[in-house]
Amino acid sequence: MKIKNDLVVSIHFGVAEVDGNALDSTENGAPLEYIQGSNYLVPGLETELEGKEAGYKFDIKLEPEQAYGPFQEALVQEVPRSLFEGVDEIEVGMSFQAETDQGPRTVEVTEVTEENVSIDANHPLAGMSLQFVGEVVGIREATAEELEHGHIHQNGGCCGGHDHEEKADHECCGGDTSKHAEGESCCGGHGHEKKKEEAAPEGCCGSCH
Repeated sequence: MKIKNDLVVSIHFGVAEVDGNALDSTENGAPLEYIQGSNYLVPGLETELEGKEAGYKFDIKLEPEQAYGPFQEALVQEVPRSLFEGVDEIEVGMSFQAETDQGPRTVEVTEVTEENVSIDANHPLAGMSLQFVGEVVGIREATAEELEHGHIHQNGGCCGGHDHEEKADHECCGGDTSKHAEGESCCGGHGHEKKKEEAAPEGCCGSCH
């Protein structure tokens, strides 16, 4: 069976910065499962795996445009602290779900003053060139429910958790990750930075785009 859209693919992988700094790996854990064509993986890795079979080994370098995109200064903003009403303590490194012009986004607090909070809606790995090394360990047909929800179901829940900021109406697990930033699920479904996440008040950071 060859990898194509709507098939469930299992991969073991490691991802690192091109200078060798390791970021994430499925080593000593379960493989990552995703639905091909669901935009769960970064674009360059999904393209690399298209048409491949179980046993295929990959070792590819992806520039930011094929990974998490270039760093965008427009996604770094300073907003009034009053928008975080109801949050007792705001600290650098905290993440919040914010409603933006492009839908929900995970934003990270980068600076806090008495009156303002600086936030960054870029993915933690935006602007970075990444090296992915791994192997395809399985391919199967997706169930109708998995195709409807757009993610893998295991043991009554969903697993994987990319930095996609969508969750089903039942409990989801982020694989490791991410939302994966990981979330905010990072490279192919695993989150590289685990952060405390809060739900920002409706309308917070609404001008992020």
